[in-house]
Amino acid sequence: MNIFFGENAFAQLSVLISNYDKFFVLTDENVHKIYSSMIASLVPEREVVRIVIPAGEDSKSIENVIFIWNKLLEGKAGRDSVLINLGGGTISDIGGFAASTYKRGIDFVNVPTTLLAMIDASIGGKNGINFNNYKNQIGLFSEPESVIINSQFLKTLNERDIKSGLAEMMKYAFVADASFLDLDTDNYLDFIEKAAMTKDEIVSLDMKESGLRKILNFGHTVGHALESYYLEKENYLTHGEAVALGIFSALYLSVKYCGLDDKWLFFYEMWFKGNLNMLNLNGFDVDAIYSYIYHDKKNKGGKPRFVLISGPEKPQIDVEVKEEDIKEAIAILANKFSE
Repeated sequence: MNIFFGENAFAQLSVLISNYDKFFVLTDENVHKIYSSMIASLVPEREVVRIVIPAGEDSKSIENVIFIWNKLLEGKAGRDSVLINLGGGTISDIGGFAASTYKRGIDFVNVPTTLLAMIDASIGGKNGINFNNYKNQIGLFSEPESVIINSQFLKTLNERDIKSGLAEMMKYAFVADASFLDLDTDNYLDFIEKAAMTKDEIVSLDMKESGLRKILNFGHTVGHALESYYLEKENYLTHGEAVALGIFSALYLSVKYCGLDDKWLFFYEMWFKGNLNMLNLNGFDVDAIYSYIYHDKKNKGGKPRFVLISGPEKPQIDVEVKEEDIKEAIAILANKFSE
């Protein structure tokens, strides 16, 4: 898989896909409104079939996968076709899944338009959909042919979308590269390429998440539970916001289980409050949120397993944590980070 950065990345896209016979672009309603005229220019002088689905995490459903399959079938997509996923993490997740299962797999290219997708979701070959309100329960590993990253897309994002991507970037400071400790809302553009390449390097060593790649789940056990719990509520959490809270829980548990110096817990609390928005956590229910953790893919023998750290760049995988400690770590979030 190739990752291309900057304004010249689209020139690389034209070269990469020049050998395909049919071209399909998957996007959501919000992105399509902004970039409708640009979509035709992705493949000059060739017909592009547009597939547009509703925006939001709810769109990662089997119903929308069927909709995409039908559009590919109607457009006579074959093995010589390519699907270009233009959008955020939802689009790369569901687009990669649909492409990888249609006719046992056609090629796809990810063109991320959000910060979170640029540094995380579009890279690594994890594709999937939600099922019965649980995050990413159905999916597979299948890498895109390439990822095209151009930070110019970020100019159309609102403040919440930008800040939602910061936590995924800060994650790397704790599990892989302490230089990310300097990340903030003023300099995040300087860290995009480093974050993308950091994830790509980790994935290249452990594609199927049997060992090293597990460190990328830091903050995600509680994060996914929170995201699932708030998914259908008016005060929903973005993926990045849920992970931001999950990172605090992971650090809290790391102090208890891995001897992490509690100065890092204080550092992260101050970083969160200085760089991210306080959240509306009305309806916070510790037991209900904890129940989602039982369906986490990282569990073994029905017991929750966490990625924790003993220090920055010192991850510990598959740490078994007691139920009462997990609930304690969850409970503290509403008091620390709710508006």
